[in-house]
Amino acid sequence: METTQTPIAGAPSDATATFLSRKARDAFARFLPSAVTLNGPAKQDIQVHDGRLFARVLLKGTLGLGEAYMDGWWDCDALDQFFAHAINPGVMKKLIFSPPTFRYALRQKLFNLQTRKDAFKIAEHHYDLGNNLYRAMLDPMMVYSCAYWKDVSTLAEAQEAKLDLICRKLQLSPGMTLLDIGCGWGGLAKHAAMNYGVRVVGVTVSREQVEFAQQSCKGLAVDIRLQDYREVTAEFDRVVSVGCFEHIGPKNYRTYMQTAHRSLKRGGIFLVQTIGTAEPLPVDPWITTYIFPAGYLPVPRQIAAAAEGLFDLMDLHEFGRYYDPTLMAWSENFERNWPTLREQYDERFHRMWKYYLLSCAGLFRSGVLKLYQVVLGKDFPGYASVR
Repeated sequence: METTQTPIAGAPSDATATFLSRKARDAFARFLPSAVTLNGPAKQDIQVHDGRLFARVLLKGTLGLGEAYMDGWWDCDALDQFFAHAINPGVMKKLIFSPPTFRYALRQKLFNLQTRKDAFKIAEHHYDLGNNLYRAMLDPMMVYSCAYWKDVSTLAEAQEAKLDLICRKLQLSPGMTLLDIGCGWGGLAKHAAMNYGVRVVGVTVSREQVEFAQQSCKGLAVDIRLQDYREVTAEFDRVVSVGCFEHIGPKNYRTYMQTAHRSLKRGGIFLVQTIGTAEPLPVDPWITTYIFPAGYLPVPRQIAAAAEGLFDLMDLHEFGRYYDPTLMAWSENFERNWPTLREQYDERFHRMWKYYLLSCAGLFRSGVLKLYQVVLGKDFPGYASVR
């Protein structure tokens, strides 16, 4: 006996599905600038492998775009060029505005997502992925922040130049004490102790970083601690924080500045280096889901407002253009050393990490993202800017 299949109630017909797919594709294409085409021959063009990409991006914004790349639904010969061409603040606001973005923005507004307890969870998600990964990607000093490429040609030289720039801005001299908030793998602490004769206390919430930094700085006047910045109680001649402010969160900006203020002796200098934006932008839900949970990029006025009444603003230096070559160098190292990482990480992680590094390089190249070094003083007289 023959049976007939009853259509599912409410299911679109093939013609309707085709129509909706075409509409989604057309809507997606409208986001793209003239320099980027679908399935085109240029390196920045998107090569689509799965037509579901368009609806996924329209429904989930940048979260959908990144997840679709991780799942192999699309490719691009030069992701950095795609993002440099395709993403500007206007497009960013359109693509990011999605249900995932709204949910995260609401949580950010209602709750403190960067409490002491949460800080350690964030470190586990990103910084404790494994020192083998970061050894494969970073320079020999394991510096995981924007390098300073003025008059140098290699990543190692550029990172050393950045570390020295920070030390000169802090006006370090032998015998001084330095607090490094978010010390990472200890590169700055090691450089300051070896070259400027200072005693350093570095705090980080990453167990992997502590293990590496303690070994790297062995024999030097460097004390690396697994500790949240809010737990610091001693006073220091200088305080520095490189690449940590992005994890602090708006609800903690004032607490962060108050902690630095009470930790800094009168007549001291506090230097903050952070990624930021020139104008407020929605937080990218892909980045907060897969790379930096609870991350938030400040605008300069938020930094100034948090420091008001505590510090004098003595210098602001923006050199985001140097993050592009830094990220490209990290990406080249990562790809070259990927064969040694295959046993520890799968292909989806490989695509995720590649997307992270190259998309960020493109966003710095386009000027959407900035890099700020802010020098703050506690009753410090007559500061002279250093470049």
